[in-house]
Amino acid sequence: MNACRALVRVVVVCVAVAGLALCASPWTLASDSSAPPVEEGFVSLFNGKDLTGWDGDQRYWSVRNGAITAQTTADGPPLTVNNFLIWQGGQPREFELRLQFRIENGNSGIYFHSEKQTTDPRRDPRIGLQADISGGDQRWTGVIMEYLKRDVLAERGQRVVIDEQGRKQVSSLGDPGELLKAVKEKDWNDYTVIVRGERTVLQINGVTMCELTDRDPRRTRAGYLALQVHVGPPMLVQFRNIRMRQF
Repeated sequence: MNACRALVRVVVVCVAVAGLALCASPWTLASDSSAPPVEEGFVSLFNGKDLTGWDGDQRYWSVRNGAITAQTTADGPPLTVNNFLIWQGGQPREFELRLQFRIENGNSGIYFHSEKQTTDPRRDPRIGLQADISGGDQRWTGVIMEYLKRDVLAERGQRVVIDEQGRKQVSSLGDPGELLKAVKEKDWNDYTVIVRGERTVLQINGVTMCELTDRDPRRTRAGYLALQVHVGPPMLVQFRNIRMRQF
């Protein structure tokens, strides 16, 4: 009997100690924000701590809880044109970019093959292709846009071929509303941008949103990666676990 009581006391103490360790561990509550291992062949573009390797206006851009964060507020510094955080590690040509994003209200995007706009200071300082993101009705999420140049190149749910004369051929990849069901509103989502040769593919949470084959001689073949915060109502957008492989 004494041996049984001793065993019970040992079990109770072990359970209690385990419970205290669980409660005390900061990783238990924040495990979903810890960076996963970088896949073979990929390179991390963000250290999860600060904006080393990136260039942008720190009135809008910061790092919070391991994520690059851009926020605009009603009483914060006014934003008159879209603002960008630019990766300083080169001008990728062909690549696969993977990251996680979450957005609350407003509009954002992942720019690639982008360049500085110098002709009109009243307009966006950066132009180029973007994998679009938007909050609210998510109108622009999963769309390929070439802002201030050729505009929308592929809507969500479209497979587009642009020929050598700049003419579009459009076919269906899926229903835009059904594809949007794969996107988690105000939560973390996986965004993949694949650019190889003439072809660009956008995927969110493993679902292909659109495809573009671009044979237009006006297309830009290389340029900077950049993250965008958009003019308009107050908004918040975050990015984390940013990694890339180049082909």
